[in-house]
Amino acid sequence: MSSRTWAGTTLEDRAAARRIALIDAGTELLGTEGAEGVTVRAVCRATKLSERYFYESFDGRDALLRAVHAQVADQARNVIVAVVAARVAAGGEAEDESHAATTAGFADPRDRHAAALAYAAVGAFTTFLEEDPRRGRVLLSESFSDTVLARHDIELVPAFAALLVAQITALPDGPDAVDAELTAVALIGALRNLYLVWMEGRPGLSTERLNAHAARLIIAAARVSSRGD
Repeated sequence: MSSRTWAGTTLEDRAAARRIALIDAGTELLGTEGAEGVTVRAVCRATKLSERYFYESFDGRDALLRAVHAQVADQARNVIVAVVAARVAAGGEAEDESHAATTAGFADPRDRHAAALAYAAVGAFTTFLEEDPRRGRVLLSESFSDTVLARHDIELVPAFAALLVAQITALPDGPDAVDAELTAVALIGALRNLYLVWMEGRPGLSTERLNAHAARLIIAAARVSSRGD
């Protein structure tokens, strides 16, 4: 049985479009005004939708916050995965000067390859944030001021840690799985704070310097081992 239609679209399509509009409005409010600016009333006002339609899509403000946070996180993760996959397919090494500085000093070509992949990953994330400054606030800043986002932030850690674990375990003579995971979790916290400093416009911290430092930090920490052997 076909779905009912209204003005040429199905009711399901219209509901889906309203959900997208609500998430877009939530992203704008969270990314510009912060978590305090995300209220059901503000989102409905921005979308010109009634609260009835808001609650058709979300149980409440908290559910919308999680949806906004998850969407930006998914976008970031997909960008990183795509760029790293393209780098692997191309042989791993880039040609720009800042990237060459990142990989210089590694005698083992496998280490240079790992540094190239790390640079590609952090560079992709940096570009992702530069393209839309709201993303940095949604993904990195606002979890310090909102408990819902703070809890959801913890839920997102395994997915982002897995990206780092893949790079760490690919290193020659790399650590075991436990150390790789612990290092990845620690690096997420360190990288987050680096990006927050960069987002604040710290003098002397250019985009190129950020990318190079973050990539080298990943490689430097990658072989930390707690096995005691």
